[in-house]
Amino acid sequence: MIRVENVTFGYENALALKDISFSEEERGIIAIWGRNGAGKTTLMKLLAGHEKPDKGKVEIMGMAPYNHTKAVQHICYMQEDHPFSAIWSVKDALRIAGYYYANWDQDLAQRLLKTFQLNERKKISKLSKGMKSALQFIIGISSHADITILDEPSNGLDASMRKKMNQSLRESHEIHPRLILLSTHHIEEIQSLCESLVVIHDKKVLLHESIDDIREYGVWLAGEKTKIEKLLDGQKPLEIHKLGSSVKVMIDVPYNDEWKEFASTHGLSIEKAKLQDYLLNKTEEAV
Repeated sequence: MIRVENVTFGYENALALKDISFSEEERGIIAIWGRNGAGKTTLMKLLAGHEKPDKGKVEIMGMAPYNHTKAVQHICYMQEDHPFSAIWSVKDALRIAGYYYANWDQDLAQRLLKTFQLNERKKISKLSKGMKSALQFIIGISSHADITILDEPSNGLDASMRKKMNQSLRESHEIHPRLILLSTHHIEEIQSLCESLVVIHDKKVLLHESIDDIREYGVWLAGEKTKIEKLLDGQKPLEIHKLGSSVKVMIDVPYNDEWKEFASTHGLSIEKAKLQDYLLNKTEEAV
């Protein structure tokens, strides 16, 4: 469905992405995670046909999306802080989306307005950041586009609204399967929704794997400092916390029975690291 092959792209001599490659051939929900400035938004703009690669190839449904009317008909891209007209109301935005997207689901859009308590008569320019994010999400999900791209869809929403967003996303995808790309800083909250994870770091794809495989990694070991240093035998921890004569370290290994037995045998405590913490440390390590 999407293919990125050896793509390099920059803005006015500032490199944004360097020789990245990945593909997704099946419908599913894919998380795109990275630190600020890593290149997530640039990647989404390339996939949506808003930018043209300087080198390499981007394909959507077998077509290059840049300046390709047929290709972009398969795409709904809701970017962070989407540039709606200043004079539009919420109702105007939904009406225009209904004209633009061939598979538009007005009933779903109306239900989601109630879910997020959005007044369709309100001017978009008067919406809070969170409510504008909710509107962008409603349009993206109600489009039923083959490829739906949502850039930081939960920005500005509180925990309760983010939970409703995730529930709505799951239900919509189960009824109308498609390829949904989610750029996020809240990987802990959406990991249960996603089939795979793309990690963008330093303008490159650092990881692209099943999210179940990635979240197996990242283990905290805690115990006597000298014992842990000896047992690690030169292995560089991802993170270290010193507590007097004790130490707690995160290491890049799977949380499995072998490591649980290792910890028990050597009198160490062991626990699984949160995925967000693991990714932050993994990208710190890659600097």
